[in-house]
Amino acid sequence: MEKMIETIVNAIQDKKGKDIVSLDLTGFDGAICSHFIVCNADSTAQVAGIADGVEEAMLEKLGEKVWRIEGQQNAFWIAMDYLDVVVHIFQTELREFYRLEELWADAPIKKYDYEL
Repeated sequence: MEKMIETIVNAIQDKKGKDIVSLDLTGFDGAICSHFIVCNADSTAQVAGIADGVEEAMLEKLGEKVWRIEGQQNAFWIAMDYLDVVVHIFQTELREFYRLEELWADAPIKKYDYEL
């Protein structure tokens, strides 16, 4: 699990994703996965680029294919499902609007403001 999170975070950092956090949902009944990774970008092109970078890195480094991906059509918000880990890549203003992290405010959070 840690290797998966590290690979995803590194891929997001490589594409200059901002405000990267991971939320540990393992203690929550009914959570759809064990971890959410959330980040944002300033343009739809960057949102799409981050998603492509995550997909490439996961396949190359861990042999993991994305199980399901939503939002690629408009790239305002892309969700990538790796079963245990779900990656949310928002355009900055949408992340501020939806405040996804607040839905899981009790979850342990890790912030990545630096290179791993």
